[in-house]
Formats: sequence, structure tokens, C-alpha cells
Amino acid sequence: MTNLFSSDSKYLPVTVVQAGPCVVIQIKTSATDGYNALQLGFEEKKESRIKKPLKGHFKKSGGEACFAYLREFPVDDPSEYSLGQTITLDSFKVGDSVDVTGTIKGRGFAGVIKRHGFHGGGATHGSGTHRAPGSIGSSAWPSRVVKGKKLPGHYGAYRKTVRNLEIVDIKSEENLIMIKGALPGFRSGLVVINKPKIAK
Repeated sequence: MTNLFSSDSKYLPVTVVQAGPCVVIQIKTSATDGYNALQLGFEEKKESRIKKPLKGHFKKSGGEACFAYLREFPVDDPSEYSLGQTITLDSFKVGDSVDVTGTIKGRGFAGVIKRHGFHGGGATHGSGTHRAPGSIGSSAWPSRVVKGKKLPGHYGAYRKTVRNLEIVDIKSEENLIMIKGALPGFRSGLVVINKPKIAK
């Protein structure tokens, strides 16, 4: 993350994302696969680090490069694209809204204070429960812990989508896109940028 100043001198926190170039590896159509989509490859990888079946898959696209990541994106008309075509940032422009999906940081087993934001028990006056959740059950009825109760457990390492984030700046020559605010995931993690599913 970094910051920019807008044309009207407002301070904007932004996240800089290297978005591409992505190469079309496979074109899926409703006739052959049951749905229309593009499979894109991102971040070139040494051929010696790729397994044989995947090497053949990359060669079918007509290029010699191998990629570390493969992701599918739905499209309306696959005939507009060709194998080996490079997808750049031309489909985005400054001021657009986008949905960003990433895998948030894994934090392992966490208590209720860290996982759910509980404020904790008393710090003094003989309190013996400082970070415990407190009473979680019921009395005679329903005599059980209700489903969905916020409890300690595994925290993080799941996919999360942040919707309707604004594109502040685009540097096409460097394949960089600057998105207002924070994005899910760790630094240098993989994120997927889509057109917004639910417009504001």
C-alpha cells in the first residue's frame, strides 16, 4: 500500500497491483465445455519447474512460456479472443469500480478476542476470565449451545471479496493498477480483479 493525492488535493490510500500481462491459455465455449470462459496464465515460471502434463497444456496455446498461476474468467463472447493473446489493462479505466478477490492471511487457531473482536473480561477486581468468551450455553431450554455461536477456532486462510473499489490510477506501460483502499490477502499475494457483480 501507498498513498496518492487526487486532483482536488485529497489524500487517498491506495494498493498497487501488478495486473498482467495475462496470456490466454485456453478458450472454453458452451458447445465444448458447457460454459463460456477464458483461462488466463499469469507470472512466467521456469519450464524445469512445470510438470509434463501442464507443459503440454501450455504448448497448446501456441506459446513457449509457462506460467505459475492459471485462473478462469467468464466472458460473453469467446470468439473475440484467440489462443496466446495477451490481455492488458485496456478493459479498465480510471474511476471504474471493481471487485477484488483474494485469500486473507491465515492466523491459525485464534481466540474470540482476535477472531471476533470480543472486548474481554475485567482486568481487575478479582476477575479470572480476561480473554475467555464467557457464558456460551443456555439454561433448561434449549440446554445446548446454539448454532453459529462465535467461538475460538481457525481464523483466516479463506477467500474474501471486497466489492466496488475505485480505480484511482493506471500505469499501462508497467502493468500497474492503483485501487483505493486495502485489498484482501498478504503482500505479494494473488488477487483476482473483476468487473463489479453488484453495482453501487
